[in-house]
Amino acid sequence: MRIVYPTDENMGYLSKIGAHFGKAKFYTIITLENDKMIDVEGVENPGHSGGACGNAVANIMSLNPDALVVSGIGGSPAQGFAQAGLDLYFDSTSKTVQESVARLIKNELQKSDGQGTCSAH
Repeated sequence: MRIVYPTDENMGYLSKIGAHFGKAKFYTIITLENDKMIDVEGVENPGHSGGACGNAVANIMSLNPDALVVSGIGGSPAQGFAQAGLDLYFDSTSKTVQESVARLIKNELQKSDGQGTCSAH
């Protein structure tokens, strides 16, 4: 399972989770197998200024994820991910990717029903 986390630093699973998924400087990608981390990858976010949040959806989908974990997201991108068939989870309490992965494995994260959490998008 490939899980994408928006982060503002490229420090692997120790990266702090970014507050805004589309403006994050990096995407930290965790590969899980049998609930264990087997790979960690950091990818620079190419940005989305020209195409609004639609480009952010395309940027993340180009990473071939199985899931995306965000602290918050607008309605339009949340719907875009739902239409793309990507599982979207919310985690506004974990400070690092490592903490959030542990919570995801324990099924402690809320899964999106296609709705966003931010009204600004």
